[in-house]
Amino acid sequence: MSAPYEPFTPANGSDHYRSGGRRRADERWSAEPAVEEPRWSYSQQQQEAWPQQQQAWPQQQQWQEPQWPAAQQYQEQYQQQQYQQQWTAPEPQLATPEPAAAPAARIGRGRIMIIGLVAALLLVSAWQAFRVESMIKNSSALASAVTAEQGRTQELEKQLATVFDPEGISSAVLPSVFRVRAGEFTGTAFAVGKTNGGATNLFTNYHVVEEVFASGDRKVSLERGDTRIDATIVRVNEGRDLALLRTEKEIKVLAPAAGAVKPGQQVVVVGAPLGLEDSVTTGVISAFRPSDSDGPTIQFDAPINPGNSGGPVVNSSRQVVGIATAKARGAEGIGLAIPIETACDTLKVCGNN
Repeated sequence: MSAPYEPFTPANGSDHYRSGGRRRADERWSAEPAVEEPRWSYSQQQQEAWPQQQQAWPQQQQWQEPQWPAAQQYQEQYQQQQYQQQWTAPEPQLATPEPAAAPAARIGRGRIMIIGLVAALLLVSAWQAFRVESMIKNSSALASAVTAEQGRTQELEKQLATVFDPEGISSAVLPSVFRVRAGEFTGTAFAVGKTNGGATNLFTNYHVVEEVFASGDRKVSLERGDTRIDATIVRVNEGRDLALLRTEKEIKVLAPAAGAVKPGQQVVVVGAPLGLEDSVTTGVISAFRPSDSDGPTIQFDAPINPGNSGGPVVNSSRQVVGIATAKARGAEGIGLAIPIETACDTLKVCGNN
C-alpha cells in the first residue's frame, strides 16, 4: 500500500499545487515574503482514517482550502493594486480653454483694421482736398480767362465801332428820321430826346418851318411811309437856324455824339432830298470850323440836296455829330452842318427835358 497522499504539504519550496488557480495565485505571491507554513504530523490512528476520508471526498459538494490570513491579505492587496492599474478611471477631458493670446490677437487685428480705415479716409480726404484745390485753381484761371476775354471783347467792340458800316448805321437810324411837311415846304427832322411827360422832341432847321411859324401857325406833319404824325413847333432860334418840334407819339431817339468831330471821320447823312424820304449818302468830315461867322460849323463831302435840311449827320458809332443845313451853290461835295452840341445847348432839349 502506498504512502498516504498529503495534498496540503508542498513537494518542495516552490509551492506547486494541483489547482491551477491556486498556483497562479501562489506565483503572484512568490514576490511577497515567504510565510512559513505549519508542518503537520499525523498519528497512526489519523493515518488509518485517511482512506476513509478519501472515499468521502467525492460526496462533498465543495473542496475548501484553508484560509491563510497573511496570504489572503497579501492577495487582496495585490489584486487591488492590479485592479487599480488595469482599471484606472480615465481622467475627464476638459475643454481646452483658448489661449489668452487669442483675444489679444483679435484686438490686434481690430486695431489694424481701424488704422487701415483711418488711413484710407485720410487718403480720400487728401485726394478730395487736392481736387477742390485744383478746381479752385481752375476756376481762378477760368475767371482770369473770362476777364481777359471780356477785355478783348470790349476792345473788339471798340474796333468794330470804328469800322464804318453804312448799312448797319442806316438800319439803326432810319426809324428815327422823318420827312417834315410845313405848308408848301418839306425838309427832314429826327428824334433827339423825350420830355418828362413822355412826348418826343425832334430837331430840324428853322428855314424848313419858317413859313408856318411866321404865319402864326404851329402845326406841322411828320411823314414816313404810310405813317403820319402831328407835331408842334415848340421853340425856334432864327440866328442858329434851329427849330424844336414835339409830338405825343413815342419815337426812337438818336444819341448825340460826345466830343468834337475830327477831319477824316466817316459819316452817313440821312434825309428826304427833294421829298424822297429815307435817303442815305456817305462821306467824310472835311473840316471843323469852330470860329465861323454863323457859329461853329462842320464841313463834310457827302452829297446833299434841298430836302436834306434838318437831317442827321451820323458817325460810325451811330451817334449824331451834326444837323445838315446847307450846301455850297455852284459846287459839289461841300456840305455844311450845325454841330449837335450847339443845337443841344441852344434849345436845351437833348436827353430828357
